Amino acid sequence: METEKKEAYKRPSWDEYFLGIAKMVGGRGTCDRIRLGCVVTKDKQILVTGYNGAPKGLPHCDEVGHLLKETIHEDGHKSLHCERTIHSEQNAICQAAKLGIPLEGGTLYLQMTPCLRCAMLIVNCGIKRVVAEKRYHAGAETEQMFKDAGIELVTLDQNIAEYANQK
Repeated sequence: METEKKEAYKRPSWDEYFLGIAKMVGGRGTCDRIRLGCVVTKDKQILVTGYNGAPKGLPHCDEVGHLLKETIHEDGHKSLHCERTIHSEQNAICQAAKLGIPLEGGTLYLQMTPCLRCAMLIVNCGIKRVVAEKRYHAGAETEQMFKDAGIELVTLDQNIAEYANQK
């Protein structure tokens, strides 16, 4: 009888594991431009999760459409933001505040580098490490802010994340 050779199982790293969970959480997102999820951990334990969508009780993009606004950045480039949607990072941070869970010293996982507004919240709540699957097309200011604030930013894939109505 011939013995079938099995491929060795490659156990995911902690970063791969938590990013996979963040993607699953993103499946609950209600903005069809891109459904994003976020996981915040500390000591390899999940503290909170969040996904993008409208505030509680208000209509979602999937129901009534987007509320897109253009932002002109310091270097002159423009980007579109959906103002109807709370970002996954913002929802995770709000969930932690609501439940009284401190995020100081934690690691935040998400599919792309945070926008500048989210980066400011991440800095202020004391998160020390951010792991993103890909880069955000308008993420240069965030990358600099994290560097200045001493937050480690790990981007697993240096490609730019793509989504609908991206500018």
